[in-house]
Amino acid sequence: MKNETTIPEELKKRVLEKIRPDASERTRLLAVQVELAEKVNRAAETLGIKAVFAKMVGSAARGTWLSGTHDIDIFISFPEETSRADLEKKGMAVAREVAKTASRIEDRHAEHPYLNIIYKGFDIDLVPCFRVASTSSLKSAVDRTPFHNEFVKKRIKGLEAEVLLLKQFMRGSGVYGSELKTRGFSGYLTELLVINYGSFENTLKAAASWSPGEFIDLEAHASLSHPDPLVMVDPTDPKRNVAAALSLDKFCLFMASCRAFLKDPTFEAFFPVPVKPLTEAEISEKIKARQSAQLALSFKTPDVVEDVLFPQLYKSEQAAVTLLEEYEFSHLKSGVWAGKTKTIILLELISNKLPKVKKHIGPPVWLSSNAEKFRAKYEKKEDVFSFYIEKGRYVAEIKRKYPEAATLLKAKFPDCPLGKHIGKSVRQGFEVLENEELLRLEDPGFRIFLKKWL
Repeated sequence: MKNETTIPEELKKRVLEKIRPDASERTRLLAVQVELAEKVNRAAETLGIKAVFAKMVGSAARGTWLSGTHDIDIFISFPEETSRADLEKKGMAVAREVAKTASRIEDRHAEHPYLNIIYKGFDIDLVPCFRVASTSSLKSAVDRTPFHNEFVKKRIKGLEAEVLLLKQFMRGSGVYGSELKTRGFSGYLTELLVINYGSFENTLKAAASWSPGEFIDLEAHASLSHPDPLVMVDPTDPKRNVAAALSLDKFCLFMASCRAFLKDPTFEAFFPVPVKPLTEAEISEKIKARQSAQLALSFKTPDVVEDVLFPQLYKSEQAAVTLLEEYEFSHLKSGVWAGKTKTIILLELISNKLPKVKKHIGPPVWLSSNAEKFRAKYEKKEDVFSFYIEKGRYVAEIKRKYPEAATLLKAKFPDCPLGKHIGKSVRQGFEVLENEELLRLEDPGFRIFLKKWL
C-alpha cells in the first residue's frame, strides 16, 4: 500500500510528551528495581538458599515502558541443575520473604507458580526461573525471558521512543496485550517490530500491506513453520513464534488501524475518546432497531486470573453456539465479557423462537429394516403432526422439544463442555436474559461492551 502522508513530527512529539516517563519517574522506578533486587538476594541469604540472584527483565529493564504503567518483572534465578520441585518451593519462599512489606500479595500460576505484589505503587511479578546457558536447554517457558531482555537491550538503543509510539498506538487501536483476554501484540513483539522496520512509521507502513502468513525472521534461523497470521521468529529461539498469541481479528484490526492513521494521522488514534456506557433508553432502542434476538448467559465470575478464565470462557462461548446450532437456532454472532462479579456470554440470534413442528427425516424406504423401525416409532405416535414419504424417505413432522432458545440454554447449557471453573460457576446458578431483560445488567463496563456490540 502506498502511503504519501508522513506522520507529522509535532504529532509524535505531542504524544511522546504524554507517554514518555520523565526523569523523576525513571529515577523512582530504578530505585524500586534496585531495592527489590537487594531484597531478593537478602531473602535467599536469610533462607539459606545459595546461588540465587535477581534478574531485571521486561520493558522497565529496557527503557521501553509507558509512563504510568508501573509494572516490574523480577526473575528469581536458580542454577540450571535445580530440580523443578526445588525451584517452585524455594523460589516461592524467596518471593514470599520479599513480599512481606508489600501492600497486596496474590499467588498466580503460569507453567509454575509465581507471586504478584503491589509494592510502593508498582505492580511487581516475582518469578522463579532456571538460569540456563541457552534457549536450547530451557527447563521452563519463562527461562527464555532473560535472553529476550539481552537481545533487545543490545539493539533498542535510540529506538525507545519509536517503541513507545507503537505501543500507545496499539493501545489506542485496542490490539496491545498478548494475554488471553486480548490476544493482541506483546511488548516484546512490539520491540522486535521496531527493531525490524527501524521506526514507528515504517512499522505502520509495512503493516498496512500485511496479509495472513506474514513472516519475519530477524536472525534467519527459523526451524519450524507456524500457521499463525503473523510469524515473528523468536531471535533467541528458532522454534518459537513470538506472535503466536495474536488472533487473526486483532492482526486485521491493526492493519486497518494503520491504513486509517496513515491517511489521517490524529492524536485521537493514540488516545481515543472514552466510550460512554449505553443508557437504558439507548439499549432498548438499539435492540428494537435490530429486530434480532439478544440472549445473555450471566453467572458469577470465577475467582481465577484472566489467563485461566478467558480460555475457558471462549470454550464456553463456542459450546453455547454449538448447542444452539444443534437445535437449529441460527446465530449472528457471539461474544464474552467478564467483570469483577458477573461474567456474560452474549449471543445474537436471528430468532429466539422456532416453530413447534420439526421435520425429522428418516431412512430411505427401500432400507426395509431401518425404515420399518422408523415407521413403527413415529407413524402412529400422538405428538407426531404428520408422517409421509418425500424423495424416497420417510419423514415425520414431530413436536420440537425446545422451540425457545432460552429454554434450551437453561436446560442444556450446564451440561456442555465449559471448562473447570466456568462449569462450576454455571452449575452453582446462572441466568438467561432475553432482549430488554439485558437492562438488568447494570455494570458500566458491560454497558460499554454492549455499545460496541449493538
